[in-house]
Amino acid sequence: MTADPRAALDRLVAALEAHYNAVAARRSDDDPAVDDAYDVLADAFEVYDEAVLQSYGEVLPFALVEDDEDEDDDEDDHHDDHDLEDDEHDFDDEDEDHDFDEPAYRAD
Repeated sequence: MTADPRAALDRLVAALEAHYNAVAARRSDDDPAVDDAYDVLADAFEVYDEAVLQSYGEVLPFALVEDDEDEDDDEDDHHDDHDLEDDEHDFDDEDEDHDFDEPAYRAD
Protein backbone atom coordinates (compact mmCIF):
# COMPACT_ATOMS: atom_id res chain seq x y z
CA MET A 1 0.00 0.00 0.00
CA THR A 2 1.31 3.41 -0.97
CA ALA A 3 1.45 6.14 1.66
CA ASP A 4 -0.36 9.42 1.16
CA PRO A 5 2.26 11.79 -0.30
CA ARG A 6 1.19 14.69 1.92
CA ALA A 7 1.39 12.59 5.09
CA ALA A 8 4.74 11.18 3.94
CA LEU A 9 6.02 14.74 3.39
CA ASP A 10 4.89 15.78 6.86
CA ARG A 11 6.69 12.75 8.31
CA LEU A 12 9.84 13.59 6.31
CA VAL A 13 9.86 17.19 7.54
CA ALA A 14 9.41 16.02 11.14
CA ALA A 15 12.24 13.50 10.67
CA LEU A 16 14.51 16.24 9.29
CA GLU A 17 13.79 18.42 12.32
CA ALA A 18 14.35 15.51 14.72
CA HIS A 19 17.65 14.68 13.00
CA TYR A 20 18.78 18.30 13.25
CA ASN A 21 17.88 18.42 16.94
CA ALA A 22 19.75 15.17 17.61
CA VAL A 23 22.86 16.42 15.80
CA ALA A 24 22.73 19.80 17.55
CA ALA A 25 22.46 18.09 20.95
CA ARG A 26 25.01 15.35 20.20
CA ARG A 27 26.78 14.17 23.34
CA SER A 28 29.54 12.14 21.66
CA ASP A 29 30.80 11.03 18.25
CA ASP A 30 28.74 7.86 18.46
CA ASP A 31 25.63 9.24 20.13
CA PRO A 32 22.84 6.65 19.67
CA ALA A 33 20.23 9.43 19.42
CA VAL A 34 21.90 10.68 16.22
CA ASP A 35 22.05 7.15 14.80
CA ASP A 36 18.37 6.62 15.60
CA ALA A 37 17.39 9.95 14.07
CA TYR A 38 19.41 9.07 10.95
CA ASP A 39 17.54 5.77 10.58
CA VAL A 40 14.14 7.44 11.03
CA LEU A 41 15.08 10.12 8.49
CA ALA A 42 16.25 7.56 5.93
CA ASP A 43 13.04 5.59 6.34
CA ALA A 44 10.86 8.71 6.06
CA PHE A 45 12.69 9.74 2.90
CA GLU A 46 12.14 6.33 1.30
CA VAL A 47 8.43 6.40 2.13
CA TYR A 48 8.06 9.91 0.69
CA ASP A 49 10.09 9.03 -2.40
CA GLU A 50 7.90 5.98 -3.08
CA ALA A 51 4.65 7.87 -2.36
CA VAL A 52 5.49 10.65 -4.82
CA LEU A 53 6.55 8.13 -7.45
CA GLN A 54 3.41 5.99 -7.09
CA SER A 55 0.98 8.89 -6.84
CA TYR A 56 2.43 11.31 -9.37
CA GLY A 57 5.04 9.40 -11.36
CA GLU A 58 7.65 11.88 -10.17
CA VAL A 59 11.17 11.08 -9.00
CA LEU A 60 13.22 13.11 -6.57
CA PRO A 61 16.53 14.68 -7.67
CA PHE A 62 18.52 12.68 -5.10
CA ALA A 63 18.67 9.24 -3.55
CA LEU A 64 19.95 7.57 -0.41
CA VAL A 65 23.46 6.23 -0.61
CA GLU A 66 23.77 2.55 0.14
CA ASP A 67 26.07 1.71 3.05
CA ASP A 68 28.88 0.09 1.05
CA GLU A 69 31.69 1.58 3.16
CA ASP A 70 33.68 -1.65 3.13
CA GLU A 71 33.71 -1.80 -0.68
CA ASP A 72 34.71 1.88 -0.95
CA ASP A 73 37.57 1.37 1.50
CA ASP A 74 38.88 -1.56 -0.54
CA GLU A 75 38.78 0.47 -3.76
CA ASP A 76 40.65 3.37 -2.12
CA ASP A 77 43.41 1.00 -0.98
CA HIS A 78 44.17 0.04 -4.58
CA HIS A 79 45.26 3.57 -5.53
CA ASP A 80 48.84 4.58 -4.90
CA ASP A 81 50.76 7.82 -5.30
CA HIS A 82 51.99 6.84 -8.75
CA ASP A 83 48.42 6.43 -10.04
CA LEU A 84 47.51 9.87 -8.70
CA GLU A 85 50.53 11.50 -10.35
CA ASP A 86 49.64 9.93 -13.70
CA ASP A 87 46.05 11.17 -13.43
CA GLU A 88 47.22 14.76 -12.93
CA HIS A 89 49.03 14.77 -16.28
CA ASP A 90 46.48 12.92 -18.42
CA PHE A 91 44.68 15.97 -19.81
CA ASP A 92 43.89 16.31 -23.51
CA ASP A 93 43.97 19.64 -25.33
CA GLU A 94 40.15 19.40 -25.48
CA ASP A 95 40.00 19.82 -21.69
CA GLU A 96 41.58 23.26 -21.97
CA ASP A 97 38.53 24.52 -23.88
CA HIS A 98 36.11 23.39 -21.17
CA ASP A 99 34.69 26.04 -18.87
CA PHE A 100 35.04 24.42 -15.46
CA ASP A 101 33.00 27.17 -13.77
CA GLU A 102 29.78 25.74 -15.19
CA PRO A 103 27.82 23.51 -12.81
CA ALA A 104 27.73 19.81 -13.64
CA TYR A 105 23.93 19.79 -13.31
CA ARG A 106 20.97 21.72 -14.59
CA ALA A 107 18.11 22.97 -12.47
CA ASP A 108 14.88 22.75 -14.43
